[in-house]
Amino acid sequence: MESLTQWIQGLLADNTIFTLQTLSYYGEGLVTTVQLVFLSLVIGLVLAVPLAIGRGSKHRWIQLPIFFYCYVFRGTPLLVQLYLIYYGVVFIDGIQDTWLWVILEKPFVPALIAFTLNTAAYTTEIFRGAIKSTARGEIEAARAYGMSWWLMMRRIVLPSAFRRALPAYGNEVIFMLHASAIASVVTIMDLTGAARFVYARFYAPFDAFLFVAAIYLCLTFSILYLFRYLEKRLLVHLKPSGQ
Repeated sequence: MESLTQWIQGLLADNTIFTLQTLSYYGEGLVTTVQLVFLSLVIGLVLAVPLAIGRGSKHRWIQLPIFFYCYVFRGTPLLVQLYLIYYGVVFIDGIQDTWLWVILEKPFVPALIAFTLNTAAYTTEIFRGAIKSTARGEIEAARAYGMSWWLMMRRIVLPSAFRRALPAYGNEVIFMLHASAIASVVTIMDLTGAARFVYARFYAPFDAFLFVAAIYLCLTFSILYLFRYLEKRLLVHLKPSGQ
């Protein structure tokens, strides 16, 4: 009985040491994952707004290149895009002799470019649909007030489209968080990369990947709560009266 108690105490002590030794790796991976996802979403959102406007243009020379870009990045796997950008940069003639190579040789930057272009393509289509579904009465009212096209887009169409696109964009944010797990394949120490490192060093696959899965769950539910709150605040006018 004493030997069993000692064995259990030793196991708990080993797990405590294991957690303390690896906590710094998970912390580094969490920071990298948050930075990668946040930056790609912010830059992708900034790119997606003008692209969504151009996507709905009547001029085919504006609409077609944007359509082709969205078609390619939405129709191919993100992992393939990451490989093409990460490994393809080396084959650009003369780039290793320029100042760009100092930035692009770090794996974080090609991963950021791939993630940004991917989420910008999806977000463009989300906002294009939201802009297209703007009520005709709102547009006619804006024209009746003598608003220019740019003023109408800034004050009427885009704010209304953003509110309608919020639920779909929330799904895109969660998708990007989950898709960031592939960043570790290009030697980035994100959450998944930290789990793979811990697994390789301590041979503890269940401990490593279950802990990382718990972190992803916490991040996912935090994002869900944030977007539910935003939807409740921004879409309150759509609720039936009395609720």
